[in-house]
Amino acid sequence: MSNPRPTIRPANPNFGSGPCAKRPGWSLIALEGAMLGRSHRAAAPKARLREVIDRSKALLAMPPDWRVAIVPASDTGAIEMVLWSLLGARPVDVLAFETFSQAWATDVVKQLRLADARVLSAPFGEVPDLAAVDLSHDVVLAWNGTTSGARIPDGDWIAAEREGLVIVDATSAAFAMELPWDKLDVVTWSWQKVLGGEAAHGMLALSPRAVARLESHVPAWPLPKIFRMTSGGKLNEALFAGDTLNTPSMLCVEDALDALRWAEGLGGLSALIARSEANLATVAAWEAESRWARFLAASAIRSSTSICLVITSPWFAALDREAQVAASRRLASLLEREGVAYDIASYRDAPAGLRIWGGATVESSDMAALLPWLDWAHGEMA
Repeated sequence: MSNPRPTIRPANPNFGSGPCAKRPGWSLIALEGAMLGRSHRAAAPKARLREVIDRSKALLAMPPDWRVAIVPASDTGAIEMVLWSLLGARPVDVLAFETFSQAWATDVVKQLRLADARVLSAPFGEVPDLAAVDLSHDVVLAWNGTTSGARIPDGDWIAAEREGLVIVDATSAAFAMELPWDKLDVVTWSWQKVLGGEAAHGMLALSPRAVARLESHVPAWPLPKIFRMTSGGKLNEALFAGDTLNTPSMLCVEDALDALRWAEGLGGLSALIARSEANLATVAAWEAESRWARFLAASAIRSSTSICLVITSPWFAALDREAQVAASRRLASLLEREGVAYDIASYRDAPAGLRIWGGATVESSDMAALLPWLDWAHGEMA
């Protein structure tokens, strides 16, 4: 049976899940004027850092009494700062349903060694039983499973009046999904996901309840310098006004500002969400007709950013796990060789298949152009 190669190619083949595609039309010209060779503590560079904070807060429609900081080590650094600084005051529930939330569970149980911690788990493609969460506990979760394609559907399960803090890793959700700010206390993300910024810088947002915890709770373990958000029992307010705990890249700062301005020009958060949802809808229409692929997650919890597919072909199902992983990576390599999709193999510990980034910087026309190539690559493998 012939397997014709498609004739239309995505204009941008970057469908990887981080660092993600740059915004449409991006070029190095966007970084002209970056404060290179300047101290980040000088007035003008510090103003750029503060601008990232202010524009991010406004774009996310965050409550005015929340505080936002730029922190080291991407989203991982941000969430680690929070876990080490805030936990230990009360029991903890960790929702573990993909790679990174499982890592946070490991931190809580094995590194911080909190004896009163519960891990509520679910397989890849599912989310834990939200009704089982005890909101008198602190709660740690990822809002969107970057490696599993499943997301928390809403915040209805979180009581507005609660005893514990709700700590959310939102790295692949922020700017692409609605976040119920009145139900959350800490939200972290990075520049490299939905807005297509550069890696290595994280963002940390704290509610007044989280600030109160920081100022009243002294952890039972030492805190490294880059984790310290208080001094003398009071919040380091400078950190939330453009100071940083270590030296940031002013080139990356300029790139983050470019992405934020682009997002504002589109129409803000609602426009970003609509672009991501359009990408998911494009894949969903194709998946409904596919004879060889299906979503890993059910529609009610399906991510619009980390779109995860599994292969259902009989030849693939007959393989063992190791062979399935190898086959899915060969399929992804075919697409990379053709220059139509880079870095879309499933995450290493997820079910074997494909993971396609559908965040706001990805054009739905590129997503539509990619899908016939998936069919072609599968035909080459079958």
